[in-house]
Amino acid sequence: MTRPPLPPFTIHTARDKVRLAEDAWNSRDPARVAQAYTEDSVWRNRDEFFSGRPAIEAFLTHKWEREHDYRLIKELWTFHENRISVRFQYEFHDHSGQWYRAHGNEQWEFDDRGLMRRREASINDVPIREEERLFRWPAGRRPDDHPGLTELGR
Repeated sequence: MTRPPLPPFTIHTARDKVRLAEDAWNSRDPARVAQAYTEDSVWRNRDEFFSGRPAIEAFLTHKWEREHDYRLIKELWTFHENRISVRFQYEFHDHSGQWYRAHGNEQWEFDDRGLMRRREASINDVPIREEERLFRWPAGRRPDDHPGLTELGR
């Protein structure tokens, strides 16, 4: 199985790869998201370390059980050959109704088939008021005309 675009990346294919990842995560479908990773993909997410698609699916299932009305924007930071670095923000609320905006950076490494074999993410959650939310599109893919992080001044 291949997952285009494939490395080595260009500015255009790196941007495409980032948007495809954003779209998958905004689906909040753990099985769909996990298909973008190698069977033995290695992850660090905040202070959690794990590997493999089953662990990725379990992690994402648990994540989206806690993070309601999740909306994500990813933006290409830099790339080289088979590696991409992104910055991102996402908004969600918890069971109590408290809203958060998470700010993070990810480093990705891909195999020759375009599957991500390594993901390292550093993320900080900042409490916000509901009226401070910026990501208000309907659940699912961010509309093409919705501004990205740079356009939002974020």
